[in-house]
Amino acid sequence: MGGGASGIIGLLEVTEADFTKTLSEIVAAEKAAQEEYDQGTKDNEIETEEKKQDAKYKTKEMGQLVKALQEARSDHKSVSSQLAAIVEYENKLIEMCAPKVETYAARKAKREAEIAGLSEALSILENEAGQ
Repeated sequence: MGGGASGIIGLLEVTEADFTKTLSEIVAAEKAAQEEYDQGTKDNEIETEEKKQDAKYKTKEMGQLVKALQEARSDHKSVSSQLAAIVEYENKLIEMCAPKVETYAARKAKREAEIAGLSEALSILENEAGQ
């Protein structure tokens, strides 16, 4: 009977060795998985914080851009009104300075008035010379 007992004890020792080996593998795998999880969690926290900072800076930048856009629109409106006033003034100057073409009738009337005035002056001079 001693041989059977040693066979069972041997079998138990082999089973214990297998359980110990399996336990150590499971513990090592669990430890690696926990380290991987911890690293992933840490990476996610860092990434989340970076994204929060990015969002904060982009929000700040957007506010600055909105303000710059409003200023540019205001400047554009002001400059546009100044341009309109300048164009209106330029048109008035062009109208005032542009040579005006007289009609034939107007030129003829002026010429006849000038000739009549010269004729009258000539007759006055002839009357004075004749006296």
